[in-house]
Amino acid sequence: MIRFASSALAFSLLAGAAVAEPVAYDFDKSHANLAFSYNHLGYSTTEGRFGEWEGTLLIDQDAPANSSIEFVIDVNSLDTFWADRDKHFLSADFFEAEKFPKASFKSTSVEKTGENTLKVTGDLTIKDVTKPAVLDVTVTQIGDHPMAKKPAAGFAVTSTIKRSDYGMDKFVPYVGDEITVTFHAETLKAATN
Repeated sequence: MIRFASSALAFSLLAGAAVAEPVAYDFDKSHANLAFSYNHLGYSTTEGRFGEWEGTLLIDQDAPANSSIEFVIDVNSLDTFWADRDKHFLSADFFEAEKFPKASFKSTSVEKTGENTLKVTGDLTIKDVTKPAVLDVTVTQIGDHPMAKKPAAGFAVTSTIKRSDYGMDKFVPYVGDEITVTFHAETLKAATN
């Protein structure tokens, strides 16, 4: 009986050791871009980006549902390539950046939807308003980075949100309410201490 119990304990410890933990990856900001676009009066598509953001990414290749991402964006890093528009977007008409300088996304679930695609659901917070958001993720590449000589992963991400959901309904419906968000990024396996 004691032998059986000790064998069962050893087996459970080995089984636990075999379960992989999600692996942390760092974003390579020199090969990443967080951008957005919207329809302007039906005449054009206007684009912009956020230059400053921080992300925490955990990847479980064997069980993607165990993966997660948290993202914090510096709203004041907004750049639409037109200074007067940037100033307006940062005002109380839109982001009210002086009062709400950060926006964030925190995943609540990750679902594998294809060979190299994922559906990431999470909470998007802008101006202290939190709403569910869905990211459609294509894993563009995962493997050993030929230059960095370490595991790497690349992603192309898209999502559509309604700015009016976050208290930014100025000029709707003439200026598009739906905002298309795109994020392209390379990541490298984080160094372990």
